[in-house]
Amino acid sequence: MTMPPPALPGMPFSEIDTPALIIDLDAFERNLKRMQDLALKYGVRVRAHAKTHKSPMIAHRQIAHGAVGVCCQKVSEAEVMVRGGVRDVLITNEIAGARKLERLAFLAREAHVALCTDSLQNVQDLAAAAARASVRLNVLVEIDCGGRRCGVEPGRPAAELAKVIAGSPHLTFAGLQAYYGSAQHFRTDAERRSAIASAGERVKETLAELDRAGLACPLITGAGTGTCEIEASSGIWNELQPGSYIFMDADYARNQKADGSRFDTFEHALFLLATVMSTPTSERAVIDAGHKALSNDSGFPEVPFLPGAKYHRPSDEHGVLDLTECEHRPQLGDKLLLIPGHCDPTVNLHDWYVCVRGFNTPDAHVEAVWPVAARGAIF
Repeated sequence: MTMPPPALPGMPFSEIDTPALIIDLDAFERNLKRMQDLALKYGVRVRAHAKTHKSPMIAHRQIAHGAVGVCCQKVSEAEVMVRGGVRDVLITNEIAGARKLERLAFLAREAHVALCTDSLQNVQDLAAAAARASVRLNVLVEIDCGGRRCGVEPGRPAAELAKVIAGSPHLTFAGLQAYYGSAQHFRTDAERRSAIASAGERVKETLAELDRAGLACPLITGAGTGTCEIEASSGIWNELQPGSYIFMDADYARNQKADGSRFDTFEHALFLLATVMSTPTSERAVIDAGHKALSNDSGFPEVPFLPGAKYHRPSDEHGVLDLTECEHRPQLGDKLLLIPGHCDPTVNLHDWYVCVRGFNTPDAHVEAVWPVAARGAIF
């Protein structure tokens, strides 16, 4: 059962119940524009990743700013996007299992749907599902760019798989998926550039083999928030798949630019609002946001507007603030803002976004409440 939202449009910021997932709408909209400006500068397309936000309402705002469509990771995410009016979806993942393939094929009757593959068996299964649904599926070959997750080896193995796809009456070879996921979080600029340069060589090796096989490759898609400008400026990739740029989390902010300064291309626009529920000592406060409100897989959240405070020792429903270095001590009932360590899994813990205009000003108020429509869409 979906819970009622923690706020309603028109409410002052002070009346939002907690824990609540907050979007700073002004920063969010600036992030949308910055990504599109970057894409226009280098002449590439943006296909925004919906795994971050799980919201058709946000997807439509990304498309209005120039995105060609969205990426998803699961069939259920794609179903939510398509039924929310998004007409162009790429599932940047391999899909296995008869039931999922059947759903995917029927979804392709409603919208332009593409997906990735990295094995001959999967191609055969995709072709069979497409034949049963009387559709033609658009399929990208995913190559291993160095992340050692999914992906066929670049070069000849990838080209051989593309030939099988192109030879199927039920499939279309749509291009290459070339995404180096772990590189997004390499901390130094030099590390990220080296990783993407290596990925680019793997793409070029594969393109040469595709050319020898007489196959055109219309799309080379990949990149994320941490490396998108590197791929965009490479002359290799022609489509970007950023997700976290709209929100920015504490982990991405730990990346460094070339001069060693903080990675600040995009602004923090996603926050978790929590309430101080206990002040047992002057050096410790407890808030109502623990593991069930925040994902801690990429580190604990930051407490940006309470200098010196450190979040630690979370349990299911509690988060402890170490106040030993704080000049200001929060009081029982005070509300505090946190920057999540990892935005994507944090979003998946909530039913609603509370969208705030005039964030962190005396006039801050709730402008809208958006459902996290694809929450739990992991199948």
